[in-house]
Amino acid sequence: MTITTTSSSLDGNDNAVSDHFPLAGLLALAMAGFITILTEALPAGLLPQIGNGLGVSEAFVGQLVTIYAVGSLAAAIPLTAATQGMRRKPLLLLAIVGFAIANTATALSGDFRLTLVARLIAGVSAGLLWAMLAGYAARMVPGHRQGRAIAVAMAGTPLALSLGIPAGTFLGTVIGWRACFWLMSGLTGILIVWVTIKLPDFPGQTADRRHSLRIVFNMAGVRSVLFVTLAFVLAHNILYTYIAPFLAAAGMAERTDVVLLIFGLTSLIGIWGVGSLIDRRLRELTLISIALFGLVSVALCLRPHDPAVIYAAIALWGLAYGGVATLFSTALTRICGEATDVGLSMLVTAWNMAIAGGGIIGGLLLEKIGVAAFAPALLCLLVPTLIVAWTARRHGFPAADTSH
Repeated sequence: MTITTTSSSLDGNDNAVSDHFPLAGLLALAMAGFITILTEALPAGLLPQIGNGLGVSEAFVGQLVTIYAVGSLAAAIPLTAATQGMRRKPLLLLAIVGFAIANTATALSGDFRLTLVARLIAGVSAGLLWAMLAGYAARMVPGHRQGRAIAVAMAGTPLALSLGIPAGTFLGTVIGWRACFWLMSGLTGILIVWVTIKLPDFPGQTADRRHSLRIVFNMAGVRSVLFVTLAFVLAHNILYTYIAPFLAAAGMAERTDVVLLIFGLTSLIGIWGVGSLIDRRLRELTLISIALFGLVSVALCLRPHDPAVIYAAIALWGLAYGGVATLFSTALTRICGEATDVGLSMLVTAWNMAIAGGGIIGGLLLEKIGVAAFAPALLCLLVPTLIVAWTARRHGFPAADTSH
């Protein structure tokens, strides 16, 4: 099933959209993604401060990130399936309110267990929000502009990674970690008003139009996109999670912040390029992204201690990674049609499995073999990823754009 006309093909209703590009509304979705990523990752940058504030070790504070991922992983599919019949805007606002509650509770909490509960609520909200984001953006524009709309809605992720998290970490050391969470609650309050004013509402699916997980999973192309997502993001997270020890082995431990800045900035370039071309070149962009990441892995295999090679590889890695969330989400949106939210809930689950798997597999490789194992492991994942994407030329990543 593909999307062939306007957003009405997604919601099964007569909410057809004009050719006007609703930038303000799409930027609200991007801000939602920005807050989601910032809420997820900020504790990792403030481990000592939060640990001192709650009277626990840094290892315990690290579990605030873990419990968030667990909530997102566990909630995405069942919550999305259970809420298919709800109107989209109230449901989106409910997910955003979840962040306001969680971040406010985190800012107020003096008890680690209460903070864990707040983080679990944030993770559940994230699982629901990510499953809706791309589909909501696609419903707001005609079929031939859906890729660009999804790119704008997904722009909050690289912005949070490249600018938000470093800024939040810096602010946390200056004004305190609780003030950072208060600030995120304030941003979430602004977002609630923004969404209320600028986003259109869409109906949920009527009972006779709802889609089971089995039906969506068996749609032609869905499994190919999910495999590519899982393998690519797993490869990314093996290296990204353990970038500090990798750089330390190359004598670049003091350059970790510079390396991450380069990665973040080139990620922004990557998402801009994908957003400009995705509606016409989704297949080509997907293959290029995977191939670029593969080239990075080869370079790191051959010259793992050469700073010039590492800087160049990091820049290419950012270009390759920046737009993949948009690429994979758009591919699944075109396949699933009216079942987009259910399909995207599977993508969210695969993505979070890859994040968790990257931490586990990367940790085992680091402990048993060392950082020299990272680049070969990436190649072992990226070669089959490229093969699957290449062979999915009829369904999944079609050779010709069939969206209009």
